[in-house]
Amino acid sequence: MKVVASWSGGKDSCYTQYLATQQGHQVMNLFTMMMSEKKSNFHMIPSAILDAQAEAIGIPLIKKTTSPQNYEKDFKAVLLECKARGMQGLVTGDIYEVAGHEEGWLGRVCKEVGLTPVKPLWMGDTKKIYLDYLKTGFKATVVRTKLDLLGVDWLGRELDRKFYDDILKLGNIDPCGEGGEYHTVVTDGPTFKKKIEIEETQKHKLDGGFGYLEIKKWKAVPK
Repeated sequence: MKVVASWSGGKDSCYTQYLATQQGHQVMNLFTMMMSEKKSNFHMIPSAILDAQAEAIGIPLIKKTTSPQNYEKDFKAVLLECKARGMQGLVTGDIYEVAGHEEGWLGRVCKEVGLTPVKPLWMGDTKKIYLDYLKTGFKATVVRTKLDLLGVDWLGRELDRKFYDDILKLGNIDPCGEGGEYHTVVTDGPTFKKKIEIEETQKHKLDGGFGYLEIKKWKAVPK
């Protein structure tokens, strides 16, 4: 099936795009919702890094700037454009139900625009998902945290086995960050022809109780 993949630039979107391809789907496009021309929604990943990720895996990226008020409308507009170009499904990293919808928010949106949801991680055990993700060889760095749960010292950490063990010790954090406890940027993996090297960062405390890792200097390096 020809599909478009929702792409945050973080671990779940990279992992699910990889799994969808393994399942035989043809990923024609990635797409990212942007809070501005410079940064993505939620993860706040620089636009140029998103471009570098897409180039590294060889799939064109669609970026759509939106606002909280117009998010769903703009999201659907992108999907309808993809459907008009022959795509039949949407790959998402959904694991749990969202906002009371049994099929999840993205599942509802897919139904309304007429696309088939492809959800490789749906209702999976997040401990197993995290460990299976590690086995693939993807590399991800923490770029956002909820400060009441994970302080600024968690920003910049790589997702590895020690990160997993430390998260479990806390007892109140989902291993995959499904409660929004943390977000990541993927810098390398089995689908990447180039890896992203982060060279300079700065940690920030944002309004609303969030931590943010500003990536000030980086480069894409052939593997």
